[in-house]
Amino acid sequence: MAIGNILVGLIVVGVVLWLVNQYLPMDRKIKSILNIVVVILVIIWLLNSFGFMGSSMNFRVGH
Repeated sequence: MAIGNILVGLIVVGVVLWLVNQYLPMDRKIKSILNIVVVILVIIWLLNSFGFMGSSMNFRVGH
């Protein structure tokens, strides 16, 4: 995966998460859980994109 695609993906996820945090009325605890889940998923996606995850965790998001 090209570094440009990774950067665009990170920017999109960051903007969407910021919009959710700013404009959707949710309890603070739910927002915290959502933020943690998104950060964990992004870390897994990045590790998978750069090839640091083993073949046992071979899943793809997108194409």
